[in-house]
Amino acid sequence: MASLTAAKRLVVKIGSALLVDRQTGALRHDWLVALALDVAELKARGVDVILVSSGSIALGRSALNLPAGTLALEQSQAAAAVGSIRLARAYEEVLAPHGLVAAQVLLTLEDSGDRRRYLNSRATLEQLLRLGTVPIVNENDTVATDEIRYGDNDRLAAQIAVTVGADTLVLLSDVDGFYSGNPKEDPTAKRFDVVEHITPEIEAMAGDVGSGLSKGGMKTKLLAARTATHAGCAMAITEGSVLRPLKALADGAPSTWFLAEGDPQAARKRWIAAMKPRGRILVDAGAARALGQGKSLLPAGVTAVTGEFGRGEPVEIAGPKGVLAKGLTRYTSEEATLIAGRQSGDIEAVLGYPGRAALVHRDDMAM
Repeated sequence: MASLTAAKRLVVKIGSALLVDRQTGALRHDWLVALALDVAELKARGVDVILVSSGSIALGRSALNLPAGTLALEQSQAAAAVGSIRLARAYEEVLAPHGLVAAQVLLTLEDSGDRRRYLNSRATLEQLLRLGTVPIVNENDTVATDEIRYGDNDRLAAQIAVTVGADTLVLLSDVDGFYSGNPKEDPTAKRFDVVEHITPEIEAMAGDVGSGLSKGGMKTKLLAARTATHAGCAMAITEGSVLRPLKALADGAPSTWFLAEGDPQAARKRWIAAMKPRGRILVDAGAARALGQGKSLLPAGVTAVTGEFGRGEPVEIAGPKGVLAKGLTRYTSEEATLIAGRQSGDIEAVLGYPGRAALVHRDDMAM
């Protein structure tokens, strides 16, 4: 059974309605202080925590005295520019007393749709987690247009969970789970404690329960659940307006858990293995042995590069005895050819700019 106490890498989505008072437009500071205590306790247990937070437009709208209702694109972008500063500062201030460093990460749909940007995002988030920070992720509303928007942070949170290989995703919402109907309209609607599989019947039950400040209804949460669970990540929907909502969830607060299909690492490996390679990297016997021991592919072990590929694209890795793996390369075919057989420390001198030590990282490789 999925539970918050089992989480090792956790992504938490926080909606605007939880962060911002809908009457005054002010930040709910006491709520955020309490959430920071939850995060600090999780970090103390060794859990990696990423927060996917709405709120920049809502805070900026208030600061700029923009009218209620739907904003024009340029107004939303202006509000985001003002509000994102306030949002980042708020997280910094509530996490600092616990000795935690907040890191702001702004993304758009293009950043996950393009493999090169996806790998860069993944590498940055991984480094931030290794350094012990708490990444605060939000859609980059200052520059995003409809064509490159997620449109809601439920699906953004699910994509972040997939990107970092999280095992648990929690959507803090204004409803306490997934219901058979809209509980605000149907008194007979029942909450599901656990959803093992997202069936057509489950999909048909999804309504559009949401508040005036948040964009994500239950349909978007179900889409998020599908993305997360297929990638081996369990997902919970729970009511988040209470103080210390993550502690409440761990203590058994009403919620719906969507069970993961396998584990994140295995799901990612299957995804990579199914890709059609754009090129081939030949390695020597020493590199082949290292790969068999679960190590990354370094340039020093490369003997030849064939095909044309860009950063983030799939390649086949072959040794003296045949194909060994598929992986997502961190260099273009031209770059890989130049650094083949070189030590990682020589990459900057060869290319003229610093690069990553691994040509294909073990996390981006399916044997």
